[in-house]
Amino acid sequence: MEYAFNGVTPVILGFLDFGSRSGYDIKNAVDKSTRFFWAASYGQIYPELRRLEKSGLIEGESAPRGGRRRTVYTITDAGREALLRWLRAPELTREVRDEGMLKLFFAGALEPEEALGLLQAKRRQHEEALRRLRAIELDTPESEGLPYVVLQGGLAIHESIVEWCSKMERRLGKGGS
Repeated sequence: MEYAFNGVTPVILGFLDFGSRSGYDIKNAVDKSTRFFWAASYGQIYPELRRLEKSGLIEGESAPRGGRRRTVYTITDAGREALLRWLRAPELTREVRDEGMLKLFFAGALEPEEALGLLQAKRRQHEEALRRLRAIELDTPESEGLPYVVLQGGLAIHESIVEWCSKMERRLGKGGS
């Protein structure tokens, strides 16, 4: 049976392939890794966990902790097969949505100092992303393989954008547009 993946399905199956986790554990893992290129919210994760369990791709087991209800999920063989099919299929999503770039595109409607301010804010956001990724890098040994490779890609992207912003700030600061 083919399972209709949505935006959060591969995130859940991928993290469960690493090992059993609760929805909360998955969200924490996302926030420390894939969030920089593929985010997932609790509002997406928990309904998808129920859907995946109903479809037999994962199994949940009650594992209360400190008096709190908690379910820990494990990927099934069928879930791993679905994950492998997804990994081997051609890439379908390549959309980048960057509101800061969209604002810059239309910033000619602003005063030059305001447009420059948008670019400076974009640079600061990417510098902050670099700071967070570098903190993650300290806890991610090269031996982690592909997650480490992706982390290095994220660092390279944000470093490049910071460099580009700085260059364009100099240009706009000289009256260019």
